[in-house]
Amino acid sequence: MSSNTLKYRCLTGSQRRSFLGLSLLTMAAAGMMFVSQLSHAAGLKAVPAPGEKFSYAWLKGYASELAKTPYQSHQGEIPSSLTKLDWDEYQQIHFRKDKALWKDDDDSKFRAELFHLGLYFDTPIQIYQLKDGEVETVKYSGSLFDYGKSKLKSKKLPDDLGFAGFRMQFDGDWQRDVIAFLGASYFRAVGEEMQYGLSARGLAIDTAMEKPEEFPIFTDFWMEAPKPGEDTTTVYALMDSPSVSGAYRFDITPGKRLKMRVDAAIYPRQAVDRLGVAPLTSMYMVGENDRRTNYDWRPEIHDSDGLAMHTGTGEWIWRPLGNPENLRFNAYSDENPKGFGLMQRDRNFDHYQDDGVFYEKRPHLWIEPIGNWGKGSVQLVEIPTLDETFDNIVAFWNPDAPVKPGQELLFSYNMYWGGTVPYEVNHGEVHDTYTGIGGVIGKKRQYYSKRFVVDFNGGDLAKLGKDVEVKPVITTSAGRVEITSARPLHSIDGYRAMFDLVPPDDSSTDPINIRLYLEADGKPLTETWLYQWNPPAKDQRELHNAGHLK
Repeated sequence: MSSNTLKYRCLTGSQRRSFLGLSLLTMAAAGMMFVSQLSHAAGLKAVPAPGEKFSYAWLKGYASELAKTPYQSHQGEIPSSLTKLDWDEYQQIHFRKDKALWKDDDDSKFRAELFHLGLYFDTPIQIYQLKDGEVETVKYSGSLFDYGKSKLKSKKLPDDLGFAGFRMQFDGDWQRDVIAFLGASYFRAVGEEMQYGLSARGLAIDTAMEKPEEFPIFTDFWMEAPKPGEDTTTVYALMDSPSVSGAYRFDITPGKRLKMRVDAAIYPRQAVDRLGVAPLTSMYMVGENDRRTNYDWRPEIHDSDGLAMHTGTGEWIWRPLGNPENLRFNAYSDENPKGFGLMQRDRNFDHYQDDGVFYEKRPHLWIEPIGNWGKGSVQLVEIPTLDETFDNIVAFWNPDAPVKPGQELLFSYNMYWGGTVPYEVNHGEVHDTYTGIGGVIGKKRQYYSKRFVVDFNGGDLAKLGKDVEVKPVITTSAGRVEITSARPLHSIDGYRAMFDLVPPDDSSTDPINIRLYLEADGKPLTETWLYQWNPPAKDQRELHNAGHLK
């Protein structure tokens, strides 16, 4: 991971809570550029001027031509008075709500506010409005902002300063955001819970490789003025980075679940070793199945607790997240996936006890591909963290086909943000995962084993008669499985599966992959639970035998 990722460690928990959870800030130092400057320098055709027509087809053509020119960064091209702001000073700067875009438009269900440059946001982006398809530049002015106690003098800032990003509100609730774009290609959205959580971004490049990760940037935005009374608004974005340029269209529809239709056209400047499509970023520090960092008073701390996948063959998979001691990378091969997402299934306040950030309200984010994506893999990166202010989970789709200069790569997908899922569940799902030491209670342990407890509910599990024999189907890549069982768990109207896994030898710490589902009469009743376990080193395999056991 690059140093830009690790910069997030220095931010405090209170800072994270107070401003979009702040994972949006982590990549801001990656740099942005002014397209007007780039167009002039590279000799490209000009961006549509005010009053001229704009279209997504034009944006795709522009991005394609941009990819044929050398990448240029304009990081740091803002006054030093902005880069020297500390966190508290930057927090003093607020967009004036009486200046919100579309505030005076009759029957508009949307408003937009802009983020000021400064602190980590040290390169400008350009923002435009589209009215009846015609371009209107949103010009920076100090009169748009309240600078509070930041000590900034707006009159000393240039008239063409630019912005850092934007946020939107919806349908009369002009205080709380439904979506925000801020930092590199990062953005966040909310469902009816109005609670930010995990982030998404436009594209990931070379994540978790033995070289610096690259963070493409949305350099320009074109926001369509919402039509009166309509629930959907559209935003276009130009992406740029050393390796790619791209054109994006976002159709945004808030509601119980906020839905975004994304169309992306990606144009490589150079070969890319690991392309991450529809990348998701979240945080998992401690939970029921992974208590490595259990020194906090709160029982669980995570924005998401699992990766869900619906494969091209129709299999449903649940992979609990963890906080490993070392970076962990997994790739789950598939062809034409039906969907994947980082989810927060545990929605019980009592499990978190956090009345400040309300982890139980954090949204799911489900990706639903449109059309056939071909062969590839859903890839999951889990990075060790000792603090909840570091987003340590990344998931994305990686196509098998090599990424080479001169290509046009087209991807379309729906994104669903919120506390409920956008698909019908007809199977049993994983409700909880617990781990601990194996063995039989009351008997002295003679060797080390790991206990896994997986609770399932939903589907037909609550309807099964007493005479139905439910079996756990367990496979592992190594080790020996023993003490298996599956029995009803009436408290959740489901079933509990239990088993112990004995490592293959006394010294191996290699990861062991585990699969489990429940069946009856040879037919699956549940989704497939996947897990990866690294046995502890030999000197850490405590048996914890009580003195009275013989």
